[in-house]
Amino acid sequence: MFMPQTSLSAVIYQGESAGFREQAVRQLTSPSRRFTSRVEAPEDVWVYWRCDGLDDLSHVRNISLGGLFIETPRRTAEGTTVSLSFLVREGQVRADAVVRHAVPGTGIGLKFRAVREEDRPYLTALMTRIRTLPRSRDES
Repeated sequence: MFMPQTSLSAVIYQGESAGFREQAVRQLTSPSRRFTSRVEAPEDVWVYWRCDGLDDLSHVRNISLGGLFIETPRRTAEGTTVSLSFLVREGQVRADAVVRHAVPGTGIGLKFRAVREEDRPYLTALMTRIRTLPRSRDES
C-alpha cells in the first residue's frame, strides 16, 4: 500500500513489499538530464567551431560546465563531433563536444566531451563572470 507524502519539490511514496521498505521519489516537473544548470550568455561570448571539415563562428546562446547551445542555421546531425575554441576575454578555451540536439534554423545543443586541462580555469572564470552579470527584465 502506497501512502503519499507531499513536499514542494517532490512526491515521496513509501510502501512495504515482502518485508522490505521501498521508497521512490517522483519530481512534479519533468527531470532534467543536465548535471549543471545553463545560464544565458551575453553578446560577447562567441565560439569558433569545426565539424565535418567545415569551420564556423557562432554566438553562444547559453552555457554550463556540461555544454552549450550555439546559434547557427547550419544543419548538424546528432552525434556529430565538434571542436570548439571560445573567443572570450577570460582566455582561450578549447574543447571537444558532441551534438546532442539540433533545432533547424536556430542552433545546436552540444555536450562537452573534453575540455583541455590548461583551459579549464578559463572556462570556470567565464562561467563565474556570466553568473554574476545582472539579468535583463526579459530573462525573468
